[in-house]
Amino acid sequence: MPRFALSIYSNTMAEEKGLNFLEEIVEKDLKSGKYQQIVTRFPPEPNGYLHLGHAKSICLNFGLAKDYNGKTNLRFDDTNPVTEETEYVENIKYDVRWLGFEWAEELYASDYFDQLYQLAHKLIAKGLAYVDDSTSEEIAIQKGTPTKAGTNSPYRDRTIEENTKLFQEMKEGKYKDGAKVLRAKIDMSHANMLMRDPLLYRIKHATHHRTGDKWCIYPMYDFAHGQSDAIEGVTHSICTLEFVPHRDLYNWLIDKLEIYPSRQYEFARLNMTYTMMSKRKLLQLVNEKYVKGWDDPRMPTISAMRRRGFTPESIRDFCDRIGVAKRDNLIDFGLLEFCVRDHLNKIALRRMVVLDPLKVVITNYDKGEELLPSENNPEDESAGSRDLPFSNILYIEKEDFMENPPKKYFRLAPGGMVRLKSAYIIQCEEVIKDDKGEVTELRCVYFPESKSGSDNSGLSVKGVIHWVSAQHAVPAEVRLYDRLFNTADLGSIEDEFTNHLNPDSLTIQNGFAEPAMREAKPEDRFQFMRTGYFCLDTDSTNEKLVFNRTVTLRDMWAKTQGKG
Repeated sequence: MPRFALSIYSNTMAEEKGLNFLEEIVEKDLKSGKYQQIVTRFPPEPNGYLHLGHAKSICLNFGLAKDYNGKTNLRFDDTNPVTEETEYVENIKYDVRWLGFEWAEELYASDYFDQLYQLAHKLIAKGLAYVDDSTSEEIAIQKGTPTKAGTNSPYRDRTIEENTKLFQEMKEGKYKDGAKVLRAKIDMSHANMLMRDPLLYRIKHATHHRTGDKWCIYPMYDFAHGQSDAIEGVTHSICTLEFVPHRDLYNWLIDKLEIYPSRQYEFARLNMTYTMMSKRKLLQLVNEKYVKGWDDPRMPTISAMRRRGFTPESIRDFCDRIGVAKRDNLIDFGLLEFCVRDHLNKIALRRMVVLDPLKVVITNYDKGEELLPSENNPEDESAGSRDLPFSNILYIEKEDFMENPPKKYFRLAPGGMVRLKSAYIIQCEEVIKDDKGEVTELRCVYFPESKSGSDNSGLSVKGVIHWVSAQHAVPAEVRLYDRLFNTADLGSIEDEFTNHLNPDSLTIQNGFAEPAMREAKPEDRFQFMRTGYFCLDTDSTNEKLVFNRTVTLRDMWAKTQGKG
């Protein structure tokens, strides 16, 4: 299918949106009286952490139900005991609630194991399922190819009585893993290869996270999914496009089992630039230590985005902006950054943090210290202000001083003046260097009449820089996160995806923060003035604060890649 980049700079997102195709289906079904209430479900497998692709599905399923006064169930597709853990279940529930949604019922496919087992017997009794002793390799050969019909299994014509007995013995644990499977009897020449006698049950002698050792046979996804939907009365079972071939089997099973006629609908999954959305490959990154866990802020998991400082509002806004499509496309990661910048600009407290400090001594300041008021957020009057301690020794950013500046350079230079944000105008009078010729200290004078808010100095300067008082500064580790991958379209690569990791996805700097940052709590969001948006990380201690960069103030990635 075609893939295309979606630029955040286009007017596409600003256009008035009509109903998407799923909303059209729902409205038609409700107006016709087909349903009195719509029921959707979000059915994650608890074998890993949710990522942004799941966030889109969550927003879609819960959003549809909310818009049309329906309900959404959270149903865990826990049919594979080997890969599923309670840890994942709890994290998924936390993520859904963090995004702002609440489910009608918390359900599990394992709740229906007894019912599914009886439904499988019903298929056997109808002559529509059989126990097969073929190996997985033999079954793959029997399937044929897209251009060549398959061949029947030698076990396909077992009697109903024999299949009933063998399936019962499978449940009783008489056979080893892989010794037998239960297959639907459909058509080995079907154009849809998934309809060529698909597997319904397999043997797995493994302890399940909820049912323990009660079962040693487990339903395949295709058998558990549609039947669970039917049991719950799901009206609109919404899946991503890769499940289009599965719809034939979904409908066949509902028809042959004569159960509630749930219907499956498909939409385009979320593909984003510079982002890997495969749960299997994300697990590989974790296991092979390319990242520091599922919640490493470089990961696209919801827990990682939360730790990095993204807000649920910004993720919901992003999902709303990209809409619901019938074709796969490639969404610019910059759109998500745009959404979080827009939200953080409104809510983030402004703070001064110096990442690469240069010492400034104000030689004529003799007040000891004073407190200067500064706004917490100019976008929000209710945020109030805080007092900044000011003294004769400060830290500024090294990049805010240049010994031999070009024309139109408005920051600090020898003999030059600049305004300190919320404070005074200073002038550089002396530059101190070490034995290597590196600038280590600036000696400046300040102009007492130039105080912010009451300036009557008559001086005019164009540059404004941030600073912290050295005496009051709080040591801080600042983690500057960037794209985890340096290839935009990871779906188009042909080599190992780890070859495309960005070696500069994390840079750590040790700087100084204003003292108000001692009050920061995990998930608090801040704008470090002139630097970017940040949040306090869970690695922080009383002795050392650690901050994660959520996003830069502007889109710097395109510029550094030569695209800006």
